Amino acid sequence: MSDTPVIGVLALQGDVREHLVALAAAGAAARAVRRPEELAEVDGLVLPGGESTTISKLAGLFGVLEPLRARVREGLPVYGTCAGMILLADKILDPRSGQETVGGIDMIVRRNAFGRQNESFEAAVDVRGVGGGPVEGVFIRAPWVESVGAAAEVLAEHDGHVVAVRQGNALATSFHPELTGDHRVHRLFADTVRANRAARSL
Repeated sequence: MSDTPVIGVLALQGDVREHLVALAAAGAAARAVRRPEELAEVDGLVLPGGESTTISKLAGLFGVLEPLRARVREGLPVYGTCAGMILLADKILDPRSGQETVGGIDMIVRRNAFGRQNESFEAAVDVRGVGGGPVEGVFIRAPWVESVGAAAEVLAEHDGHVVAVRQGNALATSFHPELTGDHRVHRLFADTVRANRAARSL
């Protein structure tokens, strides 16, 4: 079996291309995923930034929402950035009407917590498990984590707020590492996917 993990990016809306580039740089075979049959072929999946309500509605329309929930429950490695973090939350503090999540991380998130589009900013973030110094985080209408359950591990905070969380094979960040050219967070996720694939093949 090849050591190169196949990692998909949910390609319904958001910064898909940037994640595909970052995953390839992190040593993965990256591909876009829109339909259940494409989801079935990947070892891991990235849920990109964008608009969380739109992504969840499109995932339902494309028939991929329920299969994705099922695979996450079964242990599929997933990584959500910004809107993707919201999608991986078990609970949203201030959901829009009809907004659904995939779930997978025992956390409560607040949408757009760091402000509007014109209040976007960059900040150096120390992420547990990522060596080589702080990660440059790009925060664009970013959420933060209000609280986490006992099963979730806080990996990073900024300005007193939780901005990176991991639970099992699920990883989420408030910020966008794919926009910086620094692929260490994607490498961390790719390593998780490799380890999961190796464990499943035993």
